[in-house]
Amino acid sequence: MKKTVIAYLHTHWDREWYREYEVFRIRLLRVFDNVLDLLEAQQIPCFYFDGQTSALQDYLEIRPEKLNLVKNLIQEKRLFIGPFFTLVDEFLTDKNSFEHNLKMGLDYSRSLGCTDFIGYLADTFGHSKQVTKVFKEFGIDKCIVWRGCSGDIPSEFKFCGIDTVNLIRGYFMDFFSTQFDIDKKAQYLKDNLDKIAKKSSDVLLLPIGADHLGVEKDIVQQIKDVNTYLDDYEIKLGSPFEYFELVKDNFSKFEWNDELRDNSKTFILSGSYSSRLDVKRLNTECCYKLPLVDKLQKQFKFGYDNLIAYAYKLLLQNQAHDGICGCSLDDVHAENIMRYKKILQICQTIIDEFRFKNELKAINLGDKPFTGYLEFESCKELDYCQKISSRKGFDNNILQDTQKIPITEDYRDIYTYLAEVRNLKPLELVSIPKMTAETDLEVTDNSISNSKISLKVIGNNILINNDIQLEFVDYIDNGDSYNDGPVADDEGITADIISTKKQMDGSLRSSLKIETSFFDVIVSLDKYSELLKFNIEWNNDEINHLVQAKFILNDKITKTYSEDFNELIERAFEPDYDIRQNLPKTRGIEAKSNTAPMQRFVWANDLGIFTKGITQYEVFKDMLSIPLLRATGVISNPKNSSRSTPAGPPLETPALQQLGKNKAEFAVYCGDVNGYERNLEQLYPQVVA
Repeated sequence: MKKTVIAYLHTHWDREWYREYEVFRIRLLRVFDNVLDLLEAQQIPCFYFDGQTSALQDYLEIRPEKLNLVKNLIQEKRLFIGPFFTLVDEFLTDKNSFEHNLKMGLDYSRSLGCTDFIGYLADTFGHSKQVTKVFKEFGIDKCIVWRGCSGDIPSEFKFCGIDTVNLIRGYFMDFFSTQFDIDKKAQYLKDNLDKIAKKSSDVLLLPIGADHLGVEKDIVQQIKDVNTYLDDYEIKLGSPFEYFELVKDNFSKFEWNDELRDNSKTFILSGSYSSRLDVKRLNTECCYKLPLVDKLQKQFKFGYDNLIAYAYKLLLQNQAHDGICGCSLDDVHAENIMRYKKILQICQTIIDEFRFKNELKAINLGDKPFTGYLEFESCKELDYCQKISSRKGFDNNILQDTQKIPITEDYRDIYTYLAEVRNLKPLELVSIPKMTAETDLEVTDNSISNSKISLKVIGNNILINNDIQLEFVDYIDNGDSYNDGPVADDEGITADIISTKKQMDGSLRSSLKIETSFFDVIVSLDKYSELLKFNIEWNNDEINHLVQAKFILNDKITKTYSEDFNELIERAFEPDYDIRQNLPKTRGIEAKSNTAPMQRFVWANDLGIFTKGITQYEVFKDMLSIPLLRATGVISNPKNSSRSTPAGPPLETPALQQLGKNKAEFAVYCGDVNGYERNLEQLYPQVVA
């Protein structure tokens, strides 16, 4: 008896990638015009619109006259949309943004009459185990995945408690759009169906579609013709929902309760987590500030709910996976950066309005008391706070007063101060307190310390708490936006220390400047703080290289804890594995890597690292490294040493080299993993002043 193949028509719509958004949108008009024509004429039974709504919204913005037709098709269960607003990367998106993405997509989908939803993750670069928790919170009990599934995982399985389909051969199936004769199409189909069948029951799922690809007008006839050549399979056009119903008894037969990041069968493209770190920095900053100012404007009834919703839409547009992963055209990422800047402009203006109405005051918007240090600006000379810098500008009181405009004579010094806050209760609004005289800070021309942590420079060595060594190492990287391209036996070039000098000696904060052969490193430390903070700004004038901050610990690293969806997850590592000794020799292989994604934190062997937009780490022997810069110059390099097959178009992207000004910020503490909870708000405070 022939096995039943449920084939669903779809298109995978990256709103921007190797073409700009507006270019792809014009293509979208042509692709979806055709889909609607085929649906309206009953020439195809149904269409699955990629699990997101942003493409449909982009379409209807230009074709508003199609809205009623779209609604009717959705209500007839012939057009399926949502649940997401856009298809984001799971490891680079925090929980709050992921929830907003689902809520926005579900609200829009339901407004058009859609009631059936699948957590559709067909092309994301591996899968976080945290996403299933969010799906459950939103009432979604089905999921489709592909990348990151090991060879052991069948077509149907339980992924952290949710019925999940593994697209064994992926979502990219364009054979019906080729110019091959029908017998060759049938043979190609048979080869793929045979591989799917090995992991499936008597019912198989087959996607028909690909990136930005339209539906063939004769698709129904082509399937009829192909079926005459297939001895073991009968292809039937349907929907993923029909498939889920037919195989509902299979899911409980195999369970997987961890993340999906195996690359033995599929590319997970892990180099994207260090590609275009400028974009990652902006994303991290926006993900921190946007929910904070939303709390602020709600607390003070500023009436900016619609403005916040607009800012979230900009953020989620940027978090589409080819954008946030840094693997698109330079012009695409220039648009990303402009959207991020708009979000930050909105955030800063709302904060400035609070400061105008509550001058020299602070409020705790978190859910627990806050003790720590706050930076704020004022044009006043304040002797009860520590002055840490100054700039030229206009007084915020003039800029925010709608009855005033700034004039040249108002251009003056604006000071940045550091204030000490102790036990500020949730929603408590207080005047900026006076700093206390006592301090535990000590800084010299080659060391900085307090009662919790120390750093000193001895010769060419940077030592943290006397036993952890920090190095800055530069490696060759002949890769691309998707994967590192390491060179076998490349041991890298380690930065030399040229000089050290005390930069600031304050009672609340002190700092040390370390001049290296790569760049200057500013190390700062606050009174009673566990965190050594590192700030590095430099001009990159080299191409095709990877610069890492490398922490040499006392023992080999076999496990880490890192932040994922605002929670800590544990990962196991083989510390002796060296990618440079395991580069692939045959096509179709992506080298295993000891790198992993993170959001803002990683811990190993009693060292915790917080970052601001550094979203990857690497383990090797007793070393924990984070990338400060990864500079390459092509979306997909067909000669990438770590991936023997292209992952996208070989388009040159000069801005991917990150030439010019660069910045890296991170902080470290020594101690157990619980330091994550203690110290997170020191870098990302829920207090506004």
